[in-house]
Amino acid sequence: MVADAVVYHPAVSHYLKFVATTVGRDKLLRLLQYFARFYAWYLLRTNKPASAIQPWETMKKQFGLVRKVMRAGKNVEHIKAAAVAADSKNGDPILRYLAVGRQLGYAGYLTFDLGTLLDATGIRKTESAKRLARESQRFWVMGLSCSVIAQAYTLWRLRQREARVDRKEGEGVVEAKRIEVERAASRIQLTSDLCDLTVPLSALAWVNFDDGIVGLAGTLSSLLGIYTQWKKTA
Repeated sequence: MVADAVVYHPAVSHYLKFVATTVGRDKLLRLLQYFARFYAWYLLRTNKPASAIQPWETMKKQFGLVRKVMRAGKNVEHIKAAAVAADSKNGDPILRYLAVGRQLGYAGYLTFDLGTLLDATGIRKTESAKRLARESQRFWVMGLSCSVIAQAYTLWRLRQREARVDRKEGEGVVEAKRIEVERAASRIQLTSDLCDLTVPLSALAWVNFDDGIVGLAGTLSSLLGIYTQWKKTA
């Protein structure tokens, strides 16, 4: 039957694995949130009526709030990851220090973000919410900056490794393919991080990005995140 063919299709099983992960659901919500941010800006710039803009503004705010609730408590994960990276004795020390900085940046971002949860949900309004939100954005910049530097450094190291590969030998061919896989993953992560940087930089008013740029950048990084998570759950 057609219904059986659809229900038992491998793509359906893959989708169920994807949405079963918190990361997968978050990336889907993030995609909708940032596309709504871009589209609301677009409608405003094209002089559409407020009634047309309001649903997209509401989508942006409500999905943003849902994501804030979903990531509550996730700061502990990054604190542990920073400790594990600091204790690691293997690998390049530069990448290790950058990993510690990245994880501490994300931990600080999520910790201060958690401090704004009651205010954002309307449970308890506090005067310190705006200050905590700004601190969270600063830590996010720190984490993303460490990640950008780490990816740029990784790409540089991969170029060095590639220059030493002898493609005439079997092992050299395998190593070259391994380098290509690592380079592709690093480029995706670098692109995603650069797109994400537009969000806190704009929120802190360090760079004057409008909602159109931030919305498109967030949409692109969300698509890259979905692609990466989809591959992980294959």
